[in-house]
Amino acid sequence: MSSALGSRAGSHDLYRRLDAFDRSQFGLEQRYRALDRFFALPSGREKPGRFWRVDFETIAPPAAQIEPGAGTASITSRDPAAVVCDLATAAREHPQLLARAFDTSGIAATKFGALARAFTGLGFFAYVPADHACDEPIEIRYDSPARAAIFPWTVVLADRGARVTVVERVRGGPGAFVCGATEVVSAEHADVTYAAVQQADADARIISSRAARPGRDSRMAWSVAELGGELSAGDLHVAIEEPGADARIAALFFPRHAQHVDLVSTVEHRAPEATSETLVKSAARERGQARFLGNIRIAPHAQGSDARLRDDALLLSPLAHVDSVPALEIGANDVKAYHGATVGAIDAEQIFYMESRGIETSAAERMIALAFFEPAIECFPSPELRDEIRAAVAEKLT
Repeated sequence: MSSALGSRAGSHDLYRRLDAFDRSQFGLEQRYRALDRFFALPSGREKPGRFWRVDFETIAPPAAQIEPGAGTASITSRDPAAVVCDLATAAREHPQLLARAFDTSGIAATKFGALARAFTGLGFFAYVPADHACDEPIEIRYDSPARAAIFPWTVVLADRGARVTVVERVRGGPGAFVCGATEVVSAEHADVTYAAVQQADADARIISSRAARPGRDSRMAWSVAELGGELSAGDLHVAIEEPGADARIAALFFPRHAQHVDLVSTVEHRAPEATSETLVKSAARERGQARFLGNIRIAPHAQGSDARLRDDALLLSPLAHVDSVPALEIGANDVKAYHGATVGAIDAEQIFYMESRGIETSAAERMIALAFFEPAIECFPSPELRDEIRAAVAEKLT
């Protein structure tokens, strides 16, 4: 039995829950070791002050909420050339393909990635063969019922010259706990777009870890909308290890009432002549609270890198709070690197201008806020998805 057993209050129950999970798919000892890491590792999300309501070091799902087979999940692909299946089938029928991408990004070495790894069962694998383009998106849905815990894990592998778009939707009922992971690995000249929209119940807790490793001269684009949940915490990580790669991150979130959003993005330039761009748009209302940590790291040998980060936050209530912390670590001397961040309220002159043309104050604020999010919304891959996100943002403004 694990050495960590009994090291934390309540840990006995979580270890016992592992006995109910499928051992043929992922070994029980692997699950124990992952849960050991969950209890041993810090979250990396320390509280910046007493006003901060969330302590990530104490977050753990109640053992009673964890049941194998909990939640519903579906994956839809209309492309017969793509391999699309659940993780259990992938481990049994496509082990070599799965091994190229599953658990290779280091997600399981992080606190909540380790928790997702310990209880992995629900999840999907998508493989696009070399020089093949999927004309329609692969669609994935994860839904946790009320007061249940699910741990979805998605793996996408795009071979040389492949092109694919994946759209993931995550929902959870009242009191749900969702701790998931996504890994995307691509070969040279591949083009992968991954869009994730989270619209869980206002009483749910959603924690996600997403990582990508793009190949030489390939393109990788994340588009993430965190719109629901009492707590939404996400990690977006891109490791550029091949020259010529182009990585894009676009994210938006909008906490209101007592919602809390905590987003960390990290782009690591470990190869020369690669580009990256990160764009984050956020707003907060009532007592909504959020934090964005944006990291760009350029290794000494990554000459010719071009990295940009832009983060803008809009405060729509006196008690709303958003922290923005962009960070650059540059070890090379022949690079282009830029970051910028703004946090503020709607410009009073903009409101006055619109009021002078007969637009009511509330309508003017709504129009300005919707336009504020538009640069991030435009990064999502389809008109239907963009309209869905616009509607969700508009609803938060009512």
